[in-house]
Amino acid sequence: MKLAVEFPSVAYREGGAGVVRLAQGIEEIGYDQLDMFDHVIMGFPTESREAPIYPPKMPIMEALMTLSFVASATSRIGLGTEVLVLPQRQPVLVAKQVATLDTLSGGRVRLGVGVGWQESEYDALEEPFHNRGRRMDEAIAVLRAYWGDTQVDYAGDHYSSTAMAMEPKPPQGGALPVWIGGGAERALRRVGELGDGWLANPITDPAVARKCRDKISRYAEAAGRDPGSIGYQQMLAPPPRDAAGKAFYADPDQVVRRASEVADMGFEWGALNATAIFQAGARSVDAMLDVLGKLHETIRRAVGP
Repeated sequence: MKLAVEFPSVAYREGGAGVVRLAQGIEEIGYDQLDMFDHVIMGFPTESREAPIYPPKMPIMEALMTLSFVASATSRIGLGTEVLVLPQRQPVLVAKQVATLDTLSGGRVRLGVGVGWQESEYDALEEPFHNRGRRMDEAIAVLRAYWGDTQVDYAGDHYSSTAMAMEPKPPQGGALPVWIGGGAERALRRVGELGDGWLANPITDPAVARKCRDKISRYAEAAGRDPGSIGYQQMLAPPPRDAAGKAFYADPDQVVRRASEVADMGFEWGALNATAIFQAGARSVDAMLDVLGKLHETIRRAVGP
């Protein structure tokens, strides 16, 4: 099993040096992937808006900027998003940002994308919310056109480009992997039709995992794609929102059992949440690295490389 770490924005409290030290430490431990969580802003509750899933003042560093910052201080570890809320961003600009990151990091980028859930964030960024799924499909096509085509001519219902060029191309070209998050039926279909992999929320029932994987495979086959080329990653635990969630990473044995369960479901990737490790009591960069190091060793021993 390959292991990803969802990078904690809270590391900013120890300054840029702390952010770099954490990224370098995660790489040195032997993790395969460093992923950034994405929200640009969070809304306060209002008379017409319920409280968001996360605290409005939760610190969240911008994903692509942070990845660019740590790319120059690392050399091996994969760099990605889990997930970038793609439809609230202009896709040609995202194509350029990701191509630049891939170029400067030596082809280490894996872009994870999702449609998001926070309508107020879309409003603040002046992008429509209710057609975000359809725009997501087009945006993925736009990204791949700019990464792979010498001349870009794209005409969709929501985005268009006529006789345009973008250089430099990313080292991975149009094959730069786009992994898709979400568990709704449309998300599973999107993975099968368009994605290089699925970024799954935690699943505890193997039958549910099998059903989702089977659906993705059927959608891939219907689209003329090879289901075997699609990768699978699952979070070991949901983002913590209560005392039990915050205690998950305080019990290494529980984490290792969960990693084994995820591997047994057929997921070749497991994702650890370093913010949750912070919330479980590792309140500094050094403390997070200590926990991550011990978990990496025990998980590798249990489920293999």
